[in-house]
Amino acid sequence: MRSSNPVLGKAFNQPTNMQVDQLEQSYNAPAASSIRTGRMTIEDVVAKTGFLFAILVVVGAFAWNANLGMGAILIGFLGGFALAMVISFSKNIKPGLVVTYAALEGLALGTLSSYYETVSPGIVSQAVIGTIAAFAGVLVMYRNGTLRATPQFTRALIGAAIGYFLLALVSLVASFFGVGEGYGFYGVSGLGLLLAVAGVAIASLFLVLDFDQIQKGVTAGVPEKESWRASFGLMVTVVWLYLEILRLISILRGDR
Repeated sequence: MRSSNPVLGKAFNQPTNMQVDQLEQSYNAPAASSIRTGRMTIEDVVAKTGFLFAILVVVGAFAWNANLGMGAILIGFLGGFALAMVISFSKNIKPGLVVTYAALEGLALGTLSSYYETVSPGIVSQAVIGTIAAFAGVLVMYRNGTLRATPQFTRALIGAAIGYFLLALVSLVASFFGVGEGYGFYGVSGLGLLLAVAGVAIASLFLVLDFDQIQKGVTAGVPEKESWRASFGLMVTVVWLYLEILRLISILRGDR
């Protein structure tokens, strides 16, 4: 209650004990969570990303120990690609599809990693460490402002990625004709190593776009359910990065 009386004004304008208590409770209260606000938070994305990778690792461990064949790799990657297209172009995110995608990727990666480990012992642990190191390095550079998703950076990176995937497609076709001893351009001395390094670099830099989209989503206050889409996008990039690092180490070891 406020008073227009200049003498009584100070007395009436002072906060009451109840008001002081309410202010203290407001300041001491924990930050509003996504459950209270209905908006996406960084914590949501971290939790869901961790959950998705847990699914991937569990399924991957099963596939590794089951010694599944090429069919499991094809089912995992082709099924995952189909789901990725549906999730990417769907207006409403469906958590069940994202979880299924993680399981399919686990099936493919577990089987493929088991094959690589048989041919070149120790390569999988090196690829995992390399993926974690690249992720952490890009995150640090993004947080300190060294890497930013400017319009020029985004256009250049997407252009490089499109060119890389087209070249990888041509390499796949070339492998059917025996180029690079059946490995395509990646089996060609010098060129294969250059392509593998480019693949790791492009996949690593794509993390910058993921981090930027997550930050923009949190700032814009998008619905909490969108954290599933953000986690999905992050998983796609990390899986891609792992595969590129696995291939690079294989080439460096002479196993291709």
